[in-house]
Amino acid sequence: MARPTRCLPLALLSHTMSKVAPAQIVKQAEDGSGNVLAKLLGFSLALAVAPIGSYYLSLTYLWNGNATWAAITAVVAANLVFVAFIYVALQDDRRERAEREAKKLQ
Repeated sequence: MARPTRCLPLALLSHTMSKVAPAQIVKQAEDGSGNVLAKLLGFSLALAVAPIGSYYLSLTYLWNGNATWAAITAVVAANLVFVAFIYVALQDDRRERAEREAKKLQ
């Protein structure tokens, strides 16, 4: 017979959670660049369009009907979108860190 799982008390959960108030999180999101949603939507659209487009374009014009190579081309296109997203996210993080350090020095 399976033992019922025990839940942690709310006091323990709140103690392990971040000490940042929700209002501060919202304020930090508003203070940051408002382009976060636009970047997410742009990369989501690119992730949908780039692999499909590269598959059909390479199938027709590059690989002369070889579906295997066209699929590999689509996978490479999807991975390029992922790498670009990670690069942009890291650059944003570095920029935000530099801004915080500049504020601390002032």
